[in-house]
Amino acid sequence: MNFLDHKDLHMSGVAPGKPIHVGLAIDTLTRIWERVLRQSPISADDNFFDIGGDSLLAIALFLEIEKATGRQLPISTIYDAPTVASLAAVLEHATVPRFSPLVLLKPGADDVPPVFIVHGVGGSVMELSQLGKHIRSRHPVYGIQARGLDGVDAPKDRVEDMAQIYLDAITETQPHGPYLLVGNSFGGLVMLEVAQRLAKRGEKIALLALLDTYPHPRYWPLKCWLAVLRRRAKHHATALRRLPFDGALPYIIRVCRGLMDHLRFRRGAYVRRWAAAADDEDNTIPPSLQRLRHSGIVAWAHYRPRYYRGKIIFMRAEVVTRGPDDPNVVWGSLVQNLEVHTMPGDHLGMSTVHAESLAAGLSHCLQKALG
Repeated sequence: MNFLDHKDLHMSGVAPGKPIHVGLAIDTLTRIWERVLRQSPISADDNFFDIGGDSLLAIALFLEIEKATGRQLPISTIYDAPTVASLAAVLEHATVPRFSPLVLLKPGADDVPPVFIVHGVGGSVMELSQLGKHIRSRHPVYGIQARGLDGVDAPKDRVEDMAQIYLDAITETQPHGPYLLVGNSFGGLVMLEVAQRLAKRGEKIALLALLDTYPHPRYWPLKCWLAVLRRRAKHHATALRRLPFDGALPYIIRVCRGLMDHLRFRRGAYVRRWAAAADDEDNTIPPSLQRLRHSGIVAWAHYRPRYYRGKIIFMRAEVVTRGPDDPNVVWGSLVQNLEVHTMPGDHLGMSTVHAESLAAGLSHCLQKALG
């Protein structure tokens, strides 16, 4: 992929790291967008998400903008400025907009409460853009992104700290219930903690939906562990049969280490392993996103859910690859009322590839929750 390099930048008259005149910024950005999105022409008013943009392309886009202009913009800027023209206006100013945890995924009416959806372990709400857009209701839909996504603030590595930040942002937008709360994967644990704190204040939680959310395996019941181990053992046995003889032992060692990591999580040891693994990662992933994922995994490993005296709507993936086969085994003893819905796809594809089906399920739950 041939991106705009510094020679192109010099020819365009844009000085690296400085505010850029809107006209020059539009020309520079248009060339970058056309190359990243592999389509031409792109107009100044085309919406990034409407013309095929996604989380991976957004990363590539902002890396190329930094390379061409010297300006490092947080990836979340694409929500506030989703067109070439609006992004050029951002580049015209010396400072970027103030970071906010809330990102409006879909506008809605003022007379109904908004829906709040918390990010997954990576901290970004990029993977929620299609889900938010396809929710069929009059409710505004907000995605909640992690602090530290802008590369300025340090990310949080405790669910309790994340929950307090998001609770403040939610109640600033909606001071009182009924609240409509959704958590994607790891974000379900954060939203559960938010719901606990709202309930303690006497607020009504009309909907708490967890999207294929499970606590760290350290907190699973023994029978759940045994069922997952049987399934994983079959998978590993199949994989071993396909490996050459000299590759079998390293594979077994790696699997055993992974099992021990789940059973006994030691923060210091994990941080060292993560730092070593980061050296081998694709260096096109911004360091801020790598730090967010690391912090999210640490938070996940240390959070033990408390009993919730309310109702949880659990959206489970039809294709089970990571978690237990039956959510009731884990969540049945942690919630007063658990309602399980099965959605197409696996853990990752449920909210991305099959976002429209998941949105339809959530839309139905929203309608029931508010009568």
